[in-house]
Amino acid sequence: MGTLWSELGPVADAVAERPRVYADANVPSGLVAHMRERLKWDVLSVMDHPDLRRARDAEHYRLARQLRRTLVTLDRDYLDDRKFPPEQGAGVLVIAAPDERGLAKLLSRLDAQLFASDTLPLDGRKLHAHSDWDSAEAAPASPEKNRDR
Repeated sequence: MGTLWSELGPVADAVAERPRVYADANVPSGLVAHMRERLKWDVLSVMDHPDLRRARDAEHYRLARQLRRTLVTLDRDYLDDRKFPPEQGAGVLVIAAPDERGLAKLLSRLDAQLFASDTLPLDGRKLHAHSDWDSAEAAPASPEKNRDR
């Protein structure tokens, strides 16, 4: 018998109708609101939990996996496969844009192209999406191929 979440996680995934994400501390609050209100994502924001605010990246990576949530971040450190092996994660989405408005537009495009058919589309993989991201690249085939887009 595992942890409560390891036992109930698959059940939660089966009944989840919307993407489940873990927003890193560097994700602006306006972007968290956009994910929750406009995109209707189930967002666990590190900034909403004082005990998580100062946690190390490795702890956030582990928690996102344990909670079966895609880690959304602005931190390129998560692209390091030696520190954060893709197969040990529930998926990492590193986003980049010149400003918060650009980040919101990028997430809206990702919502339509990537999260529309799967609530955990990057399980075991990473995607580095920029504001000039091409929607044809929305379904990365392998961890090696999608490492630094």
